[in-house]
Amino acid sequence: MRTSNPILSRRAFSRIDAPGTGVARPRTVGLSAGARRPGDRPGSPYAGFDDPGPAEEASAGGTPMTLDDVVVRTAASLGTVALAAVLSWTLLPVDETGVARSYAIAVGCALVAFVLSLLQTFRRTPSPALILGYAAFEGVFVGVLSDVTSTYIAPGVVVQAVLGTLTVSAGVLIAYRMRWIRVTARFSGFVLAAATGFVLLTFADLLFSAFGGGNGLGFDSGGPGIAFGVVGIVLGACFLALDFRQVEDAVAEGAPREEAWLAAFGLTLTLVWIYLEALRVLTLLRGDD
Repeated sequence: MRTSNPILSRRAFSRIDAPGTGVARPRTVGLSAGARRPGDRPGSPYAGFDDPGPAEEASAGGTPMTLDDVVVRTAASLGTVALAAVLSWTLLPVDETGVARSYAIAVGCALVAFVLSLLQTFRRTPSPALILGYAAFEGVFVGVLSDVTSTYIAPGVVVQAVLGTLTVSAGVLIAYRMRWIRVTARFSGFVLAAATGFVLLTFADLLFSAFGGGNGLGFDSGGPGIAFGVVGIVLGACFLALDFRQVEDAVAEGAPREEAWLAAFGLTLTLVWIYLEALRVLTLLRGDD
């Protein structure tokens, strides 16, 4: 199972437009520690903004994002992934006569999801249509892949992978809320560098498998495959902590409500990443029994 999360970094959320101007307040780049305003959090993407009062926000004509907005939109995005996965599991056959066609459809959907995710990544504003479209196509890929794995390789592994994803997510959330995980600039840089190396190794493994034959770099079986999958899960957990920090900063600094879709997009990408890596590890562990 390959990691399908194409996003290695998140752009910062925008702020509500300055009153009466129709343009966002400019972000000050490269503030020194002494130039930060009191109350600015180090590493916050909103450091250097003027703090608007309630009257100012009201006159700007925008509604600030809340945590409830993020929860609702994330539920919609993940619900779309789950619904598409269930439908593909039910409607696309994975018996000996239909598995090749179903898998081809799933790979095509994965490519479409990848393109949609890139389109959203390079947009200036979040698009609910692109985000939900990504979730639907990714759900088809996840559903067929899960069905094939459960039918031919490791029966029952899908339930274990879902429970593992929920456990990792809950653990990261608890650790983040308890401040056992501190998301700093150094932490973010390390995670992005490690994820870049991880994805490059994944592509190298694909190339060796496609053109060199054999088992590629050996990440699809045995101890190396399990270790590689565990690293993928740890990276997914780190990205989840980055997502939590970004949502927390966006809510605290008054990002507009529509930006909650961007938070939902990031969380969905990360959770799908964790699920696929959990599926990889559990499948390999079952194969070694």
